[in-house]
Amino acid sequence: MTRTRKKILEILETAETPLSALGVEAHTMSSCDTATVYRSLHYLEEQGLADSFVLFCREHGTERYYVASSAKHRHWFHCEVCHRFVDLGECRVEPLLSQMEAATGVRIRSHTLYATGTCADCLHAGQQAASHPHQKGEYPRQGE
Repeated sequence: MTRTRKKILEILETAETPLSALGVEAHTMSSCDTATVYRSLHYLEEQGLADSFVLFCREHGTERYYVASSAKHRHWFHCEVCHRFVDLGECRVEPLLSQMEAATGVRIRSHTLYATGTCADCLHAGQQAASHPHQKGEYPRQGE
């Protein structure tokens, strides 16, 4: 494996959340270009060293996110306001998948689960803004 691929794998292994290709590139400190990052991520997936999932975000569009295969299987929440990922913890749907296999006769090799919405921090910030509408540079209009 090349040094670049090893470095990208190390980035994925130490990342606390899934990373897009541009997120991986940012962690390389400009030591490789975008095309090299994409080729390396593709190689790592082919070798079973990385997994990915596709997420649609109204603000950022459709993007692929990567995690190291060596990491425990996790499920993720993506905040549509601040665009952070929140770790929902280890997989708890395995029993459900087993039931689905038994009911349908299929063999499930893998699955991806992510949820989208608003994180607790953004919900809290929204509640504060609603209860204090004149904060954060908002000034009352005449007559308010």
